[in-house]
Amino acid sequence: MAEQARYEELIRQFSAFGAVKREMGRMMPSDCPAGSAAVLTLLGRYGDMRMSRLSELLAVDMSVTSRHVAHVVERGWIERSPDPADRRSRILRLTPAGRALLDQLSRRTCLMLSERLGDWSDDEVAQLTALMARLRASFDDTRAHGPEPRPPALPVHEQTTRTPAITT
Repeated sequence: MAEQARYEELIRQFSAFGAVKREMGRMMPSDCPAGSAAVLTLLGRYGDMRMSRLSELLAVDMSVTSRHVAHVVERGWIERSPDPADRRSRILRLTPAGRALLDQLSRRTCLMLSERLGDWSDDEVAQLTALMARLRASFDDTRAHGPEPRPPALPVHEQTTRTPAITT
């Protein structure tokens, strides 16, 4: 039972983390929603790539990726060019305007984090970073093995004592 309580507290913390994500989202320019920022970030981190690779990295359906890409192309932040290896495919790359926006977003985010975590030690920030990376890797490993089986439904009288699902 103690293990269940520990995970229920973790679920509550995940849910509360939504407030952090929303505050970070508010600092984005109005024409750069989170999906667009993710596209720019991944192209900045991994370099030029095909749409299929971007879709894998975003962990979303190709249709969602296509909408995000169309948005950033319309604003001139990335460009699509024919793939020399396969003319039917397109290579996505940051434009100078996209690189400048990505640099600006990075500076804003770093400034906000340094303000909010100013009373944290360097070791605490490093520990948080390492634990978040480990958590993310645990979920990446799970995704590679396919979906986990769903647990059986709880009896109605037990359902009201459970922690609600995470919403952001």
